[in-house]
Amino acid sequence: MSHRNTKFLDQNHVVYRRDPINDRPDEVHEWGYVYYDGTYECYDLFRTKAKITTYRSLKWHLLVIWYLNPAMDQDEFEYVATNLCDKVNGFVTFNVSDQLLKNIIYEVSMYDLEEPPRNKLRKIIFKDTCRLKPSEKLKIVGSIIGRSSRVGEDDIYQCMLDLNHYGKKITMGRIAGLLDCSTRTIYRNMSNELKKEKELLNQQL
Repeated sequence: MSHRNTKFLDQNHVVYRRDPINDRPDEVHEWGYVYYDGTYECYDLFRTKAKITTYRSLKWHLLVIWYLNPAMDQDEFEYVATNLCDKVNGFVTFNVSDQLLKNIIYEVSMYDLEEPPRNKLRKIIFKDTCRLKPSEKLKIVGSIIGRSSRVGEDDIYQCMLDLNHYGKKITMGRIAGLLDCSTRTIYRNMSNELKKEKELLNQQL
């Protein structure tokens, strides 16, 4: 299956997306919200076309689901985890053995729900009801993030996610164009981890 089957998540009312609940936006627009210093509270699973390619990423996705659904019991979580790890449902790119599945379910179920899973910083969040075209959204991203005098990894990652979400190949030139800086600046501030993420996102377009 080339696309994700989120039907089992929706039918069982599993929460896998959530806007910030404590952080307050600095700007509120008809299309979404802006956080000058960013927020770690935006969990937005399965928004892009990128699939889960590593054990580490799989564990993080399941941690987020466990965290966002505090009323979920062990049996319900095992059901969700089993379906998420089934390659035919389009979430993962690798086969998850029964033993690996048991291990990851145990590790995640022992997680302290009081501690939010580590998350990426987000400065711009578009509403689900936003009707702007991809090009218009990317223009907003570039203009707002470009206000900063210093380009950081979180800014680069935000641009990468947005480009991927709108079906655009991620290139250093496109990132630099959004952030109104040189490609040399992007290369200088892009970690090896981000470079690998860039390649993975592009492979899954």
